[in-house]
Amino acid sequence: MMISITGTPGTGKTHLAEELRSRGYEVLDINEHVRNNGLLEEKDDARDTYCVDTDSLDLSLEEYRMKELILIEGHISHCVECDMIIVLRCSPDILAKRLKERGYSQNKITENVQAEILDVILCEASETDVPVCELDSSSDCVTDLANRAEDMIKGNTDKYRPGNVDWTGELEKWF
Repeated sequence: MMISITGTPGTGKTHLAEELRSRGYEVLDINEHVRNNGLLEEKDDARDTYCVDTDSLDLSLEEYRMKELILIEGHISHCVECDMIIVLRCSPDILAKRLKERGYSQNKITENVQAEILDVILCEASETDVPVCELDSSSDCVTDLANRAEDMIKGNTDKYRPGNVDWTGELEKWF
């Protein structure tokens, strides 16, 4: 079983992945995998990011599909074939603060916060044919996030279905 942990940059994917690793789960950092396997394509200077051929990425993950359980973490992990997708969500103001602390430009902060408000990754994930869960990382400590992620991994997904998180009240502030 391959489970994707995805979300807008800054939503807490890496912290969650670290906590799940400490609990014995195998977690693949998709960004590191892309770099190590030469899957980065041209740089989009306007958006200050690199493109990735997701078909090539998907093919490069074949060896991991043989495992009983593997978690893949990264903001494009929902773009590959998997069995379940966990989308981390975060309040726009908290997300902006986290991205600012990372040194993101104001344009990149605004782009990512707008994507979060508009549910871009959640919508992309929901277009797949696999179960999608939504997890708000705004205020929970990483231990609580990991407990809820483990609940999802064990199959208790009903209370985490998409639609529980709504940032549309922040539209005027960020657009």
